[in-house]
Amino acid sequence: MKQITDTLLMVRPVAFRMNEQTAVNNYFQEDIKNADVNKQAQQEFDDFVKKLNAVGVKTIVVDDVIEEDTPDSIFPNNWVSFHENGSIALYPMFAPNRRKERRMEYFARLEEAGFKINNIVDYTSAEEDDIFLEGTGSMLLDRINQKAYCAISPRADEELLIEFCEDFEFTPVIFTANQSVGGKRKPIYHTNVMMCLAEEFTVICLDAIDDAKERKNVLKHLKQDGKEIIAISEAQMHEFAGNMLQVQGAFDKKYLVMSAKAHGSLTKDQIAKIEKHCEILSSDLNMIETCGGGSARCMMAEVFLPKD
Repeated sequence: MKQITDTLLMVRPVAFRMNEQTAVNNYFQEDIKNADVNKQAQQEFDDFVKKLNAVGVKTIVVDDVIEEDTPDSIFPNNWVSFHENGSIALYPMFAPNRRKERRMEYFARLEEAGFKINNIVDYTSAEEDDIFLEGTGSMLLDRINQKAYCAISPRADEELLIEFCEDFEFTPVIFTANQSVGGKRKPIYHTNVMMCLAEEFTVICLDAIDDAKERKNVLKHLKQDGKEIIAISEAQMHEFAGNMLQVQGAFDKKYLVMSAKAHGSLTKDQIAKIEKHCEILSSDLNMIETCGGGSARCMMAEVFLPKD
């Protein structure tokens, strides 16, 4: 079992903008009325891919389809996850216009690259009952210790999470995570905004877990598995400091990938703690973060499938 991979599926945007259908519960999004939003997002995407490739991270880049008008297609980790046993999981999405992002033709590209697909586990029929679980946005998978950390929200249904855990043999670690919006505490739309799980450490906004018992339980599981805990503040979370992913580059070197904004929000002490374990790789994703309400981690769907 591996926790990190050297191969990522990434979707280059063609119709990127603020998605009005996700803004109802993604409080990180802002609307920028500017004709160059998509162009700037493409530039940020291309620069990001170049940086990943430069350190030996393999990227399988597929192009979005303009006709489908899918503004959030740049975030594929919400609709698909890839597993070492050759399984692919497809997930039910909260926003109707995000459901069109699920494109089976992308899997042919993986097969062309030598990856083996044994079966597809499809949870998407849950959409008919307004039940959602948005992939590795909703769940943080500790693949080594077989635990799935999940903050319950309108986009992460507890029963469906438990069904996924039974199917893929994970133990669910369930909690609620909130953020302050206009003086009220509201659920954070995705777990991976407030938490990142690497091989030997976790970056987590503990302040978002209001319930002391739940916070204690999450910490118990992390400590049990030997993870160093690097706590970030809610202000840092709003700079996307929780939305990071550890990947493997050339010569088995490991990198924690994040946006320039997230990197800039970290203290010297937090950076030193991360750099004990791996290097930091950051890239400017300002337009993507502002309009999309997601950051570096959301843009990378990790490929763990076996090779032929």
